[in-house]
Amino acid sequence: MAKKTSENPPCYVIRDGDRLIGEMEMDRDMIRQFPAGQRIRVDLRTGRVPDRLRFYWAFLREVVQSTGCAPTEKALHQMVKLRTGFTDDIIMGGYIVKVPSSIAFENMDEPTFAAFLNEALAFIASEFGITPKDTKGKAA
Repeated sequence: MAKKTSENPPCYVIRDGDRLIGEMEMDRDMIRQFPAGQRIRVDLRTGRVPDRLRFYWAFLREVVQSTGCAPTEKALHQMVKLRTGFTDDIIMGGYIVKVPSSIAFENMDEPTFAAFLNEALAFIASEFGITPKDTKGKAA
């Protein structure tokens, strides 16, 4: 199945009082494409935190290396999503089947990812007895 593509890549801005200013030059260039005074639609939401996602994957790698609980961190990731309830329901053969949801930036906002991360860490701690502190900073 092909991924959905938006008509424009995301444009990130920084709030300065009541003004929104392009975060990077690329963002400011995108804004400049619109004539001055033109009405522009903006979807306001906070951006994801890439460092938090990197931490999550590094921690999963450490858990797999320490426990051998899954063949790869990707396999552990799928199990974590299923066991924490971050799933989508599909109907197959008249039955509802739960499949892991996506945590991709475009599919999950930062507050939802933060909740997922907390649940993932709690699940891993209870199931495998490993917390980020146990990885001695390797997952950071």
